[in-house]
This record gives sequence, structure tokens and C-alpha cells, in this order.
Amino acid sequence: MKPRLTQTIFTKDDLLSTGSTLLNLACTGHIEGGLVKGGYFFLVGDSQSGKTFLSRTCLAEATINPQFKDYRIIYDDVEYGALMDTRRYFGDALADRMEPPFTDEDGPVYSETIEDFYFSLDDALNGKRPIIYVLDSMDGLDSIAAREKFVERKKAVRKGTKTTGSYGDGKARSNSSTIRSMLPRLRDTGSILLILAQTRDSFDASLFGPQQTFSGGHALKFYAMLQLWSSVGSKLKATVKGKERIIGINSRIRVKKNRATGRDRTIEVPIYYSHGIDDVGGCVRYLVNEGHWPKNKTGVIEAHDLGTASRYEELVKEIEEKGMVFDLRQTVADVWRDIEAACEVQRVNRYSAQQGGDANANSHEENG
Repeated sequence: MKPRLTQTIFTKDDLLSTGSTLLNLACTGHIEGGLVKGGYFFLVGDSQSGKTFLSRTCLAEATINPQFKDYRIIYDDVEYGALMDTRRYFGDALADRMEPPFTDEDGPVYSETIEDFYFSLDDALNGKRPIIYVLDSMDGLDSIAAREKFVERKKAVRKGTKTTGSYGDGKARSNSSTIRSMLPRLRDTGSILLILAQTRDSFDASLFGPQQTFSGGHALKFYAMLQLWSSVGSKLKATVKGKERIIGINSRIRVKKNRATGRDRTIEVPIYYSHGIDDVGGCVRYLVNEGHWPKNKTGVIEAHDLGTASRYEELVKEIEEKGMVFDLRQTVADVWRDIEAACEVQRVNRYSAQQGGDANANSHEENG
């Protein structure tokens, strides 16, 4: 077994990239990655906000990162909803390495109940290799309790009698009692668990309370190292044959809970239907929006850090073709950290050796 991850300062070897430089920075403050070995992560999102694209991009990143070459990549497609061409969007390596929780003579077997999911996760964590396990999604799972209750209600209705007891789906109780037992094993093996869920309107919300919620209970967010909420921002459009067409979305992602940095941050990730996550384009837009790269009235962007200037599409193409992606990402990191530093409140540390120590000593002397 690998030693349990207990540190809060991560090295690049601990990190798995999300495929988005900005999302990595929002999650951990590092451009190298947003998910941490040994952690459980919870991604909640609106329909069509890019949850599946984001999760599969994380898996594709694992296939090009040597730190994850020995990991099993398990995709539990509960909803059978991820019908995109994995090989086309995410490469041969992911298509060859991605596996279901189980396979029988009829093909892949995915979880149907919350119990199936935890049994599969337990088996995978008992294996000889660390894992990256994606559950897509919590909403698609049933529970044994809910199925038994359905049968009971069905019989009662047909007999003209009433049933008693809870009408809950049983997932919240199962998550509350089971997920915490998985966390030490994730840490011990350096494995990663990513659970996806769909947002739902919160009918019990007060005027100032959260207007959206999710199924599965509070344990899902309580035990997560990171809680991410995605929604559809602006639409990405192009004019084709004289008509404006929607070709993608800006997925707005809020890092709502963050045990890595403690900071609540919101970023936008462009996702094209024909391409997936556009990291270079997202980085360019970020530098323009933050005013680091000026954009004149003709649309030319002054990318002074890279020694070039072009309109948006031409600039993105030049950065990709001339091998300037690393320099672009480093510029984004520098600007991000400058902004973070400027947001810090300048106060004397009460607990430093000179300030806090002396103050505490004086206080004790006075009280003595």
C-alpha cells in the first residue's frame, strides 16, 4: 500500500488535470491538475452543462500522464447516456483503457442500484492497482429499499389497501453510512473517485436559501474534497451559410467547496460539440477579459507575452501550431496568482513567532 495522503501542499505528481488550465487553478492553484490522488470529488451540474465531457476529459488526461499509467480507469455509465465517440474525442488510449465495473458474457455491466455502485467500488479498491472511478450519475441509481417499497405499494394498491413507511429512495441513507468508509481506502491507494449528479430545483428553499439541490443526500457534498457546480453560460456561435449556428457552450463552473485551497472561485470553460474542451481558447479569453492582453477595436489581441498579435481564431491557431501552449498556460497562472495575491488581506499574523508568540507571552505574564 502507498502511504496515505495527508499533506495539503501538493506536488504535480499528486495531481490529475481536468483538461482546463483555469479549472485546475480554481481547484488547486496549480496548472498541472485539479483532482488530487486519494480524493473524492463531487460534480453537480445542470443538463447539457458539460459534466460528462469534463469527467471523460479527466480520464483522457490520465492516459497521457505517466503518474497514472498503472491505474485502472473505471467508468460506471449508469445512465447509458455517454454515447459520444470516445476514440474520436478522447483518443485511442482512453478507448482502450476505459472499462466498466464488470463484464459478463453479454457485455459491460453497470451499476443499477446504490448498493451495486458501492459493491463495485469496494471490489475495485481491493484490487492490486489504484483506480480512477467515475460514477455517471448518482441520479440514475435506484436502491434495493426503493425497489422493495415499490413492490409493496404495487401489491397494496391492487388489493385496495394502504402502505406505510418512507417514500425516500434510500440513496441518502446508503451514502451517509458507506461513503465515509471508502475515503481512507482512496487515500491509502492514491485512488480517485468522481461522482456526477444532476441539479434539481429545491422546492423547500427559502427566499435566501439555495434554489438548487441534488439527489443522494448531504453526505455527497460533506465528504468531498471539492464540490463543483456547472451550469450553461453563454452559447458559442458561428455563422455558417449566412445563419448563426450554436457550436458549443461556455460551461460556468463554480468551485463551491474547496478543501485544497479553501477558496470559492468561478471560471468558464469553452466546450465545442465537435471538439470538446478548448483549453487554449479559454486561456486566451481569460487573459483578454482580465485586461492582461489588450484587444483593439478591430479585434486584434496584443499577446505581448508571446510576442505576437492577431484576431482571436488566428491567435489560437498560432499558439497551437507554434508550440506556445506551455507559455500561454504559464502566463495564465501568473495572472491568476497576481489576482489571488491582490485579494489577500494584509494583516500581521497573530501567531507568528515575533507577533503572536510575544503577544501571548505578554498576555500570560499579565495574567500571571
